[in-house]
Amino acid sequence: MSTEQFYRFLYLVVWPFFNLFHPVRTVGREHIPEGAAVICPNHTALSDPFFVAFAFQKKNPLRVMAKIQLMRVPVIGWLLGKAGIFGVDRGHADMHAAKTALRCLKEGHKLLIFPEGTRVEEGENVDAKAGAAMFATRTGVPIVPMYIPAQKHWFRPTTVVIGEPYYPQIQGRRATAEENQEIAREIMRRIHALGGL
Repeated sequence: MSTEQFYRFLYLVVWPFFNLFHPVRTVGREHIPEGAAVICPNHTALSDPFFVAFAFQKKNPLRVMAKIQLMRVPVIGWLLGKAGIFGVDRGHADMHAAKTALRCLKEGHKLLIFPEGTRVEEGENVDAKAGAAMFATRTGVPIVPMYIPAQKHWFRPTTVVIGEPYYPQIQGRRATAEENQEIAREIMRRIHALGGL
């Protein structure tokens, strides 16, 4: 079974249960681009990756960068790995994770990465990490901002918003660290703007 097939299998297994407790209402699904893209939502809860996956539907399988501790959980880590999820050691410069992310994009996959790098409480201000910006500028793929509300509803729809894809204004060369950091700030500006809809 290929990675995409296993992803869709897990999707079909999990979706009925998740949809019962946390139905997802999606605004902006028409903004999902064909081919590779860096998908950048805000991150307030453990359930956020499910909201993203179900907003994108099973026809748009995602590769997901997750914290390495999750991948080390017996059985769960193996299942996630089979579905295209890979770990990143957030405490260090994880070159293996970075190379995996770049390879996913170059192969035409959509990469889900939370630019804040960790869960952020509502109202808390955390600087975005530059990883998502670096992956997009290195591969020339668009960034898709996405907003997930901090307050999720039980047994009634929670509305998530997919924004328009955009290309950072870096062409024909490698972005500097400062440029990637500015792009990261722009990602967060676009995400928060979606929350105002």
